Order: sequence, then C-alpha cells, then structure tokens
Amino acid sequence: MMQIDINCDIGEGVGNEALLMPFISSANIACGYHAGDENEMKKMVALCLQHGVAIGAHPSFPDRENFGRSVMNFTADRIRHFIKEQLNTLNQIIIAAGGKMHHVKPHGALYNMAAKDVLLAMTIAEAVRDFDDGLIYYGLSGSVMIHEAMASGLQVAHEVFADRSYQPDGSLTPRSMPGALLTVVEQVLFQVMQLITEKQVTATNGEKMLVRADSICIHGDGPNAVELAREINHGLLAAGIRVKGI
Repeated sequence: MMQIDINCDIGEGVGNEALLMPFISSANIACGYHAGDENEMKKMVALCLQHGVAIGAHPSFPDRENFGRSVMNFTADRIRHFIKEQLNTLNQIIIAAGGKMHHVKPHGALYNMAAKDVLLAMTIAEAVRDFDDGLIYYGLSGSVMIHEAMASGLQVAHEVFADRSYQPDGSLTPRSMPGALLTVVEQVLFQVMQLITEKQVTATNGEKMLVRADSICIHGDGPNAVELAREINHGLLAAGIRVKGI
C-alpha cells in the first residue's frame, strides 16, 4: 500500500492542536523564537505522545514580532548557535516527557531562504547534524536545503505543501502575493493527490513540475486547518493511501 507522512506546524498559539492530532503523523513544534514558550512546548509534546505523532523541532530566526517571516542576516556562527539553542530547549522537554526528537524542519523565512541559499542551507544542516546526526531533516522538495542536508550526512524528507501554491521554479508563492494560500478543500485535495500519485505539481503559470513527496505539510495556523487536515486524511485513506510517519 502506498503511504505518506502528513506533518503540521504546531505550538504557534492557534490552539487547535488537539483537533489536528488525529489526522497527522508528524508535528513541528515552535521552539520559542517565532512563537511558543516552554509551557506550550510541554503541551505539544504531551499531545504528540498521546496520539503517537512523531515529534519535530521547528526552529526559526529570532523574530517573534513578525512570526519568523522576516528576511534576516546573521553570521554562520550566530545561526548555528540559535538553531542549537532551540533544539536543546525542546529536546530537554521531550526527554523529560519520555519521548524522542524525530526530525527538524526550519520555519518561515529561515526555511524559504535556506531553500535557495547554499551557505545558509549548509549552516543549518551542520547545526542539526552536530546536535544529533540521527535526526531527519525536513526541507523543500528538491531544493538546496535538501541537497546540503544530504551532503552533511543527514537523512532527509522531501517536503511538499498541501495548502500553498508553487512558483515555476519550484519555490512556494510568497505569502504577500495573491493565491499563495490554498483554502478551498477541493483545490487542496487535487494538489495533494497530484503530488502523491503523479509526483508532480501545477505551478501558478499552469506548468507542471516533477516533484518528490516524502511528507505533506499542512499549516496549523491556516484559517481552516482542521477541516483541511481531516479531508486530506480521509481522502488519502479512501484512495488506498496510508498516512504514516517516516
């Protein structure tokens, strides 16, 4: 049976996580730099353990004011420091709860910049590897961040997006542009099935691009995130596709 991982960004102050848990297999927990705090992390870890959802870290630029979505520039040493700091904070909570960190997925601008910036991608990958080389690195499918993570020796998960549109170069449409977020259930389900069964996605200009899909992301802060998660989960099962973590 074909299978796919569904991951979701959580712990970002939305409060819908308990409703999302039955429909996902992996979670990316905010580590305090763009959202969340230690109490919130504890709640998220407990929910993941309760539902058997793989626990991942979702580190960000230090940018709570703009939810981690501002382009920022730091030295490689500074980036390595704040990545490891966030991983360590969450990891201590996970261990105390009797769990184990499964993966790392950068957040927001850090993610989007690393998808194209070789030096930044290499720096993040090295920070993750040095922290724990057994962690899986979630990154934009086929991007620079995936290649650099593989070069550093990390296992990777090529990530695709259920609720975001794509540009012709394979990048995500910036949130500032119309049509960046997909919220219509039928449109989202079409894209999900296209990504999994056809291994391609239709860009905003109508062109189709080949893409590898190991994990599908649903944004937990989307306006109808729970509905999308439920419909995607049920739609995949109806198509004979199993939802399972990596």
